[in-house]
Amino acid sequence: MSNHFLEIENLFFAYPGPQQPWILSNFNLSLKAGELVGLAGPSGLGKSTLLRLIAGLEKPQKGRVLIDGRLMASGKHHVNPEDREVGLVFQDYGLFPHMTVAQNIAYGLFKLPRKQRKAKVDEMLALVRLTDLDKRHPYELSGGQQQRVALARSLAPGPKLLLLDEPLSNLDADLKIEIRSEMRDIMEKARATALFVSHDLEDLNAVCQRVEHMK
Repeated sequence: MSNHFLEIENLFFAYPGPQQPWILSNFNLSLKAGELVGLAGPSGLGKSTLLRLIAGLEKPQKGRVLIDGRLMASGKHHVNPEDREVGLVFQDYGLFPHMTVAQNIAYGLFKLPRKQRKAKVDEMLALVRLTDLDKRHPYELSGGQQQRVALARSLAPGPKLLLLDEPLSNLDADLKIEIRSEMRDIMEKARATALFVSHDLEDLNAVCQRVEHMK
């Protein structure tokens, strides 16, 4: 049995249409449980598409995606996104502007009883150090605070795997330095297994335990 938590084997993907080029061709990658791995590469190379394939938002033509030993995707098999226990942090954070910080974090916890849901939200607020801002709306927060809310919302349901798509690209240089160390600390405390893709090697080297380079 493999000791890898995420396994991507010989993955091929192209968007629908005649003579569309392969976005990913014979792509392989693996992560161990609890590992925080960065994937570096210039824009347009297919990094975001890879995350969408892992999350189940796209389907590969060939190859396999396994999470915790379970087949999630192949040319003939597809597990729906909601059944993969995967969290995804987008480049623009994807926060709901009409919801408070606490409501955003609680969004994926609808199956929990009210008391447990509140306890989990309080736990996440403490983890990302935003306890006093629970009633604020996203437009009342700084970019760094919004990024922490997005991270808390993704971690709240307890995903087996966390995917981060250029989550620091919208921050200015000074704020990036502060948020990098916070991100690594938050994910290590949450014991998350995570894949962080970015074109910025400094971000990846500061946050991740290991960095792979996409060709």
